[in-house]
Amino acid sequence: MRNIFIACTLLIICETLTAQNTQYSVVKTFPIASGGGWDYLAVHGSKLYVSHGTQVNILDKSSGDSLGVIAGTTGVHGIAFDDIDGKGFTSNGRLNNVFVFELASGKVIDSIAVGKNPDAIMYEPYIKKIITCNGKSNDLSIIDPSTHKLVATVAVGGKPETAVGNGSGKLFVNIEDKNMIAVIDLQILKLQSTWPLDGGEEPTGLEFDKETNRLFAGCDKMLVVLDASTGKVVKQLPIGEGCDGVAFDNKTKTIFTSNGEDGTMTVIKEKSANEFKVIENVTTKKSGRTITFDAQSNTIFISAAEMQPNTPEGQWPKMVPGTFQVLVVRK
Repeated sequence: MRNIFIACTLLIICETLTAQNTQYSVVKTFPIASGGGWDYLAVHGSKLYVSHGTQVNILDKSSGDSLGVIAGTTGVHGIAFDDIDGKGFTSNGRLNNVFVFELASGKVIDSIAVGKNPDAIMYEPYIKKIITCNGKSNDLSIIDPSTHKLVATVAVGGKPETAVGNGSGKLFVNIEDKNMIAVIDLQILKLQSTWPLDGGEEPTGLEFDKETNRLFAGCDKMLVVLDASTGKVVKQLPIGEGCDGVAFDNKTKTIFTSNGEDGTMTVIKEKSANEFKVIENVTTKKSGRTITFDAQSNTIFISAAEMQPNTPEGQWPKMVPGTFQVLVVRK
């Protein structure tokens, strides 16, 4: 009995220490005074790129100092990077195009017409192409980053929100209005299959763990974990309300969801391919719904702002002018 008591005591102590060691918090904020809404933000090298209304703000990721602005990106959603050619790309939702800019200078050098309302944008290393998720034309635009040419359009059967590749020729796309994931064969650029999320609604953020072959889809109040080979739902975990982004720390096997409605970040530990545990819900800021993780500095960045009170039910509150900021979150 005494041995059992000691073992239980040690287990409780270990779990307590683990919990203490996983506490994340907002350690500082980077204010951005310009007006307008926002969507994705992304880290490249020492720079943090933040979508904001009609421009992309470029910040020093350590200090928050302004390093420049990419102007004219009306309705900008996301930013992607092609290191081979030294170029960046912005998805400009209200212009139905993509800007090409020089990574070294931030100078816009071209624009490319794509589908309607390009949202998330990514560089896909397997095919060495830029891909946009077009929310109003229900398709993907495939761009050659060297020639700046649109080389293909792939219909996905619904509103694509975010995409992630497995590195072996498959692209997974959250279809927000159909509550499913579309699987694209990148070798032939065709829709291969669709997988239901079994109760997961309005999927937004999406991440992938290559080692365990698991997909993490951020849905309304739920993170859905799927087997990336079969589409089978492995786990459903509770998260905060209003998730619009998911990030993943591959080194520590930790999943983060940014929950804008209740102003939290849910932290989930991937213990194995089939075992997951919600560790904590970190207070961030109401409206903080998009997120990115920088593996180099072990830092999480979340875009947010103060929102006007007394907004009619069913409407997204407007931002208080001058309060836009990036939250810097770490242990």
